[in-house]
Amino acid sequence: MIALQNIEKVFNKGQVNEVNALNDISLNIQSGDYLVIVGSNGSGKTTLLNIISGAETPGSGKVFLNKEDVTTLPEYRRSKWIARVFQNPLSGTAPDLSILDNFRLAALRTQRKTLRIGINPAFKKLVQERIATLGMGLENKVEQAMGTLSGGQRQALTLLMSVMDHTDVLLLDEPTAALDPRSADTVLKAADAIIKEYKLTAVLITHNLKDAHQYGNRLIQMAGGKILRDLDATEKAKLLLPDMFGWFS
Repeated sequence: MIALQNIEKVFNKGQVNEVNALNDISLNIQSGDYLVIVGSNGSGKTTLLNIISGAETPGSGKVFLNKEDVTTLPEYRRSKWIARVFQNPLSGTAPDLSILDNFRLAALRTQRKTLRIGINPAFKKLVQERIATLGMGLENKVEQAMGTLSGGQRQALTLLMSVMDHTDVLLLDEPTAALDPRSADTVLKAADAIIKEYKLTAVLITHNLKDAHQYGNRLIQMAGGKILRDLDATEKAKLLLPDMFGWFS
């Protein structure tokens, strides 16, 4: 599904503040994998996600999606494969539009937009049914402006919106970092359910080792722009949470 070959990324090259963000990263993510990435600040996690999404272009190396070379393909051109949920709950939604309008725009993510976005009773019912699965009581508030919701509510809805149009890959860039523990738990459970239901290939970046231990079938630790550990499903299943705390001691 996703293949990175010998990826290098340097910021501010030749300057005093030069940063080697990624150092010869090669990584294969199979279809249906739920990969969790941990690492301290500056380890290269978000840069790696940006390379996959197309938000950054590697200095050298190749990026493949579905065996297609997309190394120089910009982010908007990769949207037919990839959906992304960011750390900031304010990203990815239109705060002045209603929940329903946001969902309709999400359903047209990879399609040409027109002045008429085609909301009808059937679409409204579909949105309400999907929102009801969150158990947040928002299914009867779809006319409410998105900007009036809490961060946790917006992030959970953003997850649902990510699969309103076709996608193969879901990138989760510390989606719970700005949330309280209860909202974070709701969002990660929703993400896990969506990944399983739609059989998505997913990548989650998190600083929360408990979440990294609980979710996903593969675990990577990064440091200094390199992959230090890459645990497959069998190795991850045997991993104890206290062992992970030792990685950062």
